Amino acid sequence: MSKGSLLQRLGRWGAMIAVGGSAFQVSGCDPAVRDTLLAGLEATTGSLADTLISAFFISLDDDAGTGDEGLTTT
Repeated sequence: MSKGSLLQRLGRWGAMIAVGGSAFQVSGCDPAVRDTLLAGLEATTGSLADTLISAFFISLDDDAGTGDEGLTTT
């Protein structure tokens, strides 16, 4: 299993650092701004998770096929 290119790995590390750093920055923010930001982040994360799960199950359904390719008894 390959780890991906250097650019992909750096992108992942950059995203993790940005998310981790923003979590520490939110703690010192105005409470109204913090609540709005966290509510939006929660909604976005939930929507993304639902989309990925739906896409996964749709891909499983497509792989199963719809033809009569199963076992037959003759």
